[in-house]
Amino acid sequence: MTRINLLSQRLANQIAAGEVVERPASVVKELLENSLDAGANRLEIDIEQGGIKLLKVKDNGAGIHKQDLKLALSRHATSKISDLEDLENIQSLGFRGEALASISSVSRLSMISKAADDDQNSGWKVEVEGQDMEATLLPAAHGQGTTVEVRDLFFNTPARKKFLKTEKTEFSRIDEIVKRIALSRFDVQFTLQHNQRVIHKLLAATTDQEKQRRVGLVCGPAFVENSVFVEMEGSGLRLWGWVSLPTFSRSQADLQYFYVNGRIIRDKLVTHAVKQAYRDVLFHGRHPAYVLYLELLPSAVDVNVHPTKHEVRFRDSRLVHDFLFSSLHKALADVTPADHFVPDANGQAQGSGFAINDTSVNYLHQQSNLSLADSGQANSYQSFRPGAAAVQQQIAAFEKLAGDNAEVPPLGYAIAQLHGIYILAQNKEGLIVVDMHAAHERITYERMKTACENEELKMQPLLVPLSIAVSQTEAECAESQKQVLMGIGLELERAAEESIIVRQVPSILRNANVEQLVRDVLSDVLEYGSSDRIQSHQNELLSTMACHGSVRANRQLTIPEMNALLRDMEATERSGQCNHGRPTWVYQSLEELDKLFLRGQ
Repeated sequence: MTRINLLSQRLANQIAAGEVVERPASVVKELLENSLDAGANRLEIDIEQGGIKLLKVKDNGAGIHKQDLKLALSRHATSKISDLEDLENIQSLGFRGEALASISSVSRLSMISKAADDDQNSGWKVEVEGQDMEATLLPAAHGQGTTVEVRDLFFNTPARKKFLKTEKTEFSRIDEIVKRIALSRFDVQFTLQHNQRVIHKLLAATTDQEKQRRVGLVCGPAFVENSVFVEMEGSGLRLWGWVSLPTFSRSQADLQYFYVNGRIIRDKLVTHAVKQAYRDVLFHGRHPAYVLYLELLPSAVDVNVHPTKHEVRFRDSRLVHDFLFSSLHKALADVTPADHFVPDANGQAQGSGFAINDTSVNYLHQQSNLSLADSGQANSYQSFRPGAAAVQQQIAAFEKLAGDNAEVPPLGYAIAQLHGIYILAQNKEGLIVVDMHAAHERITYERMKTACENEELKMQPLLVPLSIAVSQTEAECAESQKQVLMGIGLELERAAEESIIVRQVPSILRNANVEQLVRDVLSDVLEYGSSDRIQSHQNELLSTMACHGSVRANRQLTIPEMNALLRDMEATERSGQCNHGRPTWVYQSLEELDKLFLRGQ
């Protein structure tokens, strides 16, 4: 080992560049954040060869004064904070003062700027080239704002350049960064150009409709069509944005945007809370899509925990976790079949029903010997004797479908059963196909959960208390969180430095693997401040019981029984998916059916 030396400014900047500037997309992120912090509402991004040859960001922000241009390229030079109090109450995207210095140390950088309060007609240009780090200042024609050009990225660090991917891959990463930032600031116009071709031109959005349109342009129209708008507030927290319906899931977690006070983050606490909210409605191995915004006091979140500012630390992580979970869980539970049929500009539901006319109604009158069940007994979905009242009820249902002003339920009225598996129903807009087993399974499951919640959690003492060897941290957690654990049905007692005793467990889980359950619960409490393992295991048991207690395939249902099932679906939370995340019903509009048969073409 040599003697301790002070690193040169050039070497220190290149070390910092290794943390901040991973690839061209990292440069774009830092420059765009600087522009937004400067108050810009119009941003132009020009890229060549995936950002390796040229990265240019032009804004109309406050600009930089002539005497500050050289200083802006120095490390730890910033206008965004000045003392410790500012660091504890950060409201800007950038604050470290390392971005421009790091970027300029591994590229040929030029910056032209004109401050808003500068009386001169022209701006000033500063240039710096890699290792030499000697900035030159020249006058240059420029309107209010700043333009930063970064050329030949990593020209002086060939080892870093070797790690770059193809032009297409690097540009796709830049495109993703621009999309993320565009979703964080609806009030700003973004223009992205690659190799002299305009890729995106996102106009500023002020109204809710314009914001939703930008979300559709960035995330795709299918996401907007299959998402729910969420807006919840409480305990000093506000959550709003769009979450996808469980049926609109992804094979990868590639459509997940989460913002904290306008800053996009990737946080395992947030991911866990969202995953919990989708727990029993999402198909195994699938991922939800969302664009969510969390707003809270800047002092309640620490953004100074990672060089690239992708991670944050919440002061009260348990509060944030529980707020996110409860808000999203409620939003998904409140989705009903009626939400899938959005009125058009004229206030009418999109699509129109099948042509049911007087001839078909008269035909039903004649078929009085149809095998229909008494509607008063239909809720149990059993086979009953045909009744005249049931026939009249079904005739009335078809008359409503035929009437122009008659109110028809979202899932319409049953018209047939297909192969003993599917219920075919008709509403005003088109055709509904219901998987009767999946639908009944969800209805039964939700009723069983409600019944369990309405009773106090019953605990059962273990005949022989179970001793478990744990770490000292886990033992301390079991001791300090004893009352919390009792609230979820676990009575734990610390026996030694690294040992606990399990005395009582929830009675419904008496046959579960108690040791593994306790270890998982303690792990969750240490990581997230709470645990839902007990609830999860209990729900798994109820789900299995609901599956076995639901109507099976090839079970012949009568028309009123089918209608009773449809009405229960409309009144049941999360009825769009079964307990395993499979869809319970699908919809085909009359327009879509017309396309299948080339009608009107």
